[in-house]
Amino acid sequence: MSFASGLKTIVVATELTGRSEAALEYARKLAAAYGARIVLAHGIDPMEYAEVDSVPGRVLKILPEEARAVLDKLSGELLREGIPSHSELRQGAVAQMLLDVVRQYQAGLIVIGTKGMEGAGPVIVGAIAEQLVRLAPCPVLAVAADWNAGPFRPTPGGPVLLAIERNEAAAAAMATASSLARVFERPLLVLHARTLAEAAENPDPCAATLEEFAIESQGDFPVRCIVKDGNPADAIVEGIAENHPCILVAGVKRTSGTPGPHGTAFALLARSRVPVLCVPPE
Repeated sequence: MSFASGLKTIVVATELTGRSEAALEYARKLAAAYGARIVLAHGIDPMEYAEVDSVPGRVLKILPEEARAVLDKLSGELLREGIPSHSELRQGAVAQMLLDVVRQYQAGLIVIGTKGMEGAGPVIVGAIAEQLVRLAPCPVLAVAADWNAGPFRPTPGGPVLLAIERNEAAAAAMATASSLARVFERPLLVLHARTLAEAAENPDPCAATLEEFAIESQGDFPVRCIVKDGNPADAIVEGIAENHPCILVAGVKRTSGTPGPHGTAFALLARSRVPVLCVPPE
């Protein structure tokens, strides 16, 4: 199933401290462009309060009520904008709650907010985002809280940046990036991070990459390929700084041959200053 045809429902992980505002804003843009509905999902994990003896029972009862009020307000705002919306308030571990909601609504995308200043950050990457990217049946978009503020404000008309890795998710990532470029009328910038060994074997990987994925035949949005040598994560972060993309798309393997759960993808989640869309294999 393609990204466009599967994007009928977007699940947004919603929390009450403001970190998810940027995520909701990005989900709003995607929903409007693709004609999708938004499901606002908020999880209350009882284990967070299991050892807090000083919290009265009435306070724990009020927490879900306050969360429901916030979700209803957000949902009402979306409906007034013409975006169908529904909210889900559930108890349980947040990652599992989101996966349950995704499966129930057959969602085509999960959008989560992360801490600003340091991208997703190692704590978030090691917990909620790590589980979602590893287990979710659909793409996961991580949006840093400050993505649209100050020096990190996106350049108007910035390209869609696709980080190419030849793995089982490469074709799905290419199709997703192409869809975004087409729908939002943005250039598609394909970044190939090349090792020293690859440099010796193939001095022009761009031509082979574009031909392999038939991207030149699309014709309805401009395409450019760039090559950077060195560590993939470093090369992609450098490419972000130089080209100011509106979003980074990366194919994510279910397992990784490099240290860490998903190698390059998780390094990008922790370091990228633009929203990162992690696309699993179809």
